[in-house]
Amino acid sequence: MDYIYDKKNWPKLTWSQERLAGQLAGVRHRQGRLIGRMESLGFSLRNEAVLQTLTEDVLKTSEIEGEKLDKDQVRSSIARRLGLDIGGLSQVDRQVEGVVEMMLDATGHYADPLTEERLFAWHSALFPTGRSGMRKIVIGSWRDKKSDPMQVVSGPVGRERVHYQAPAANRVPREIRAFLKWFNGSPSVDPVLAAGLAHFWFVTIHPFEDGNGRIARAIADMVLAKSENSRQRFYSMSAQIRLERKVYYDILEKTQKGGMDITPWLEWFLSCLDRAIGGAENILAGVFHKADFWKAHSLKPFNKRQQAVINRLFDDFEGKLTSSKWAKLVKCSQDTALRDIDDLVKGGVLVKEPGGGRSTSYALADRWMRK
Repeated sequence: MDYIYDKKNWPKLTWSQERLAGQLAGVRHRQGRLIGRMESLGFSLRNEAVLQTLTEDVLKTSEIEGEKLDKDQVRSSIARRLGLDIGGLSQVDRQVEGVVEMMLDATGHYADPLTEERLFAWHSALFPTGRSGMRKIVIGSWRDKKSDPMQVVSGPVGRERVHYQAPAANRVPREIRAFLKWFNGSPSVDPVLAAGLAHFWFVTIHPFEDGNGRIARAIADMVLAKSENSRQRFYSMSAQIRLERKVYYDILEKTQKGGMDITPWLEWFLSCLDRAIGGAENILAGVFHKADFWKAHSLKPFNKRQQAVINRLFDDFEGKLTSSKWAKLVKCSQDTALRDIDDLVKGGVLVKEPGGGRSTSYALADRWMRK
């Protein structure tokens, strides 16, 4: 069958500006409100939000392709690369490092040109062993004719369904040149729309043997970072796409089998982005909750030990808080720990937990517990 790249005017994609205008304005407004809210947080809370968002982004972009990465490894890799002190860093395998390296390069250097060499570096980082699963693939280079026909299929062997067949390998170099010329050229479209266009265009070319979806989403994140003029990420498009994975693949397939007007794809992309920005409330709930606490207690002179333990309690503290555990956490005497705790109990920040047996334990007061 014919695909969009077989059409006479390819790659001159078109869309209805009139149909997208209201939706784009709404997304831009929500995007600006979130960025404004995050900028009102303190430096450490913003860094914590970035760490949580990027961790979610790396995990979910891999999950979309059916790969599950270790969350602690991902978090440790990002924290180390961003110079954040989170304590207890995990050992990180090469595959996790590669995905993290690609994502941070895309969003951290969003203003740099996107080149063939940069794309090759991302691809090499994604497949450090030179294999996709058990299969050896061409790494850091465009797919060759041995991969033809490059198809996206589902279903059992013998009853496969072909969802999409990419352009022949010998077309890839010139297709990519056209894409990069547009991508690096003078902007003629709102960057948020450009993110959706870039995502679709790149994944339609499908220039690599594997990893095309992850790289397409990294490219979209790169353009979204450019739209905000910020390397800090506070929402995860990949996390939302993961929730809508079937619809994502369905709209891609329908658009790739259609004409040059890709308005429906852009409508879905904008609505998905809008939901992703809204989803930041869930991903960053702990950060916002902690920010509310410190705002409410901005006039209270907590000492550094109290600040450190309170922050730990907001960060999914494991087990029960006792005076001996307090003393160990902040390296102080038992008497000092008890004085710190009593002060917080009197101030209504901590409460004694019922029971407790031989050792009294404490928890955040009900109003500060996450519901």
